Amino acid sequence: MKRTNWQIMLRLIVLIRPLLLFMVFAIVLGVLGNIAAMAVSVLGIVGAASIIEGSGISLAAIIALMLTLALLRGFLRYGEQAGNHYIAFKLLALIRDRVFCKLRELSPAKLDRKDKGDLVNIITSDIELLEVFYAHTISPIMIAVIYSSLVVGYIAYNSGILGLIAMIAFLTIGLLVPVYIAKKSGNNAFDLRHKSGQFSAFLLDSLRGLSELIGFGYGKKRQKEILARSEELAKLEKRAKDITAANTAITNLLILLFDLVMLMAGSYLYLDGSLSFDSLMIVQIMFMGSFGPCVALANLGSGLENTMAAANRVIDILDEKPRTPEVTNGNDIDYEKADFVKVSFAYDKVNVLKDLDLSLPKKKILGLSGRSGQGKSTILKLLMRYYDPDSGSVRINEKDLKTINTASLRDNISYMTQDAHLFHDSILNNIRIGKLDASLAQVREAAKKAMIDEFIMALKDGYDTAVGELGDTLSGGEKQRINLARAFLHDAPLLLMDEPTSNLDSLNEAMILKSIKRAADDKTVILISHRQSSLAVCYEVFKLTGERNGNG
Repeated sequence: MKRTNWQIMLRLIVLIRPLLLFMVFAIVLGVLGNIAAMAVSVLGIVGAASIIEGSGISLAAIIALMLTLALLRGFLRYGEQAGNHYIAFKLLALIRDRVFCKLRELSPAKLDRKDKGDLVNIITSDIELLEVFYAHTISPIMIAVIYSSLVVGYIAYNSGILGLIAMIAFLTIGLLVPVYIAKKSGNNAFDLRHKSGQFSAFLLDSLRGLSELIGFGYGKKRQKEILARSEELAKLEKRAKDITAANTAITNLLILLFDLVMLMAGSYLYLDGSLSFDSLMIVQIMFMGSFGPCVALANLGSGLENTMAAANRVIDILDEKPRTPEVTNGNDIDYEKADFVKVSFAYDKVNVLKDLDLSLPKKKILGLSGRSGQGKSTILKLLMRYYDPDSGSVRINEKDLKTINTASLRDNISYMTQDAHLFHDSILNNIRIGKLDASLAQVREAAKKAMIDEFIMALKDGYDTAVGELGDTLSGGEKQRINLARAFLHDAPLLLMDEPTSNLDSLNEAMILKSIKRAADDKTVILISHRQSSLAVCYEVFKLTGERNGNG
């Protein structure tokens, strides 16, 4: 969803409330710092005038005051920048925390449909770009408004005409230029952030599948696609840089023109006798040295568009609604039975389940079979309440899942997914995900049931052995058995298993099935498999074509 810059800025400004005093502090220091810098230039004119006119003003005192103000300017500038960046990085930490909390809330249904590379781009570089807004936008705008108003007021006190010229100059450079540049940018910044996210996703996908690309001779074609996308991104970045360059050129040209106009108007007033020479010099030097805050605003026209585009993508994540809101004020359960009653479900309007009726026998193994895409894994996800059915209801103990506390529901289910995800950590910690406070003895017992303990103990570091990124140091079968050990460790009364033996040889398959059959003595097990040998242990097999076969 594309929002206007004003809508985005309002959303970002609201977050500042807890740090408002720090923002006021930074603004005050910024205004005082600019006044100190301007005072140094004005004192220089006063000192030159005292030499020329031979006045009684001590030149040494003026120089000492100039040095003091110059040092003070440095401290004030440091304080302003420190305050702004403290606010920025505190708020970036807050936003990251909110984004990660939101991703947890959205998981896994929403994230199943998101491009992981684009998502990584949002939570890293897009959030990082918000530093520009918090550290280099809000405070500079306020500083420019306050400081420019003071300068215009002083110049107008000496001459109304010169004050009007100064006001027009500041409004043109600080307001009209950034508005013009923002309009000239159009959708370039939004396109740049969107394409950058897509490119990150494409590149990540290419790196993960590098072996397959090389093995099937697709590498050169993929390389060309990467180069084509890179060139497209480079064109958008070049346009952004061109706009920034045009912004700088226009701003500098206008400053020179307004300096010339002010000098000509002031000289005319001096010749006319309406303005003294000292006042003319002070006004001119003050005016020429007062454009710093306005230039900062002018530069926002190009840089801010990219920041707003990044912020829009972050806000999109924060505004997403979860498919299944977490239940915290419902019922807690101790699993007895589960039922699907007239359940229908579709992914993006593609029907997967239609009027499904299914009862899970207590302390039995129920098998699910059928062609790929028939909804076998979907049944498990509906039981986990990753999704809610489009119609009908999924019930546990005669209670609709929507009325059961989410934490209680997950405590009652052990879920072994088809694709095992291993974290870049030790084998011990990977298995402990099933039960974070489990002892080593409990972890080993679960690993023995999954037929992986002997393999782990043969490793140099045993359970402390680190697995590579995504578990790349392990085979598919080893990863699958670690995933199975997690499910056994969780030790819930309902055990959901999606293709638990697909990567195992027949010997290991038989031993795993023996463990599953023993588990069914006090648990309900739902087993998905395309292997008839695996389904042979099931009390009953439910075919999603509508036919149901008993296997005694």
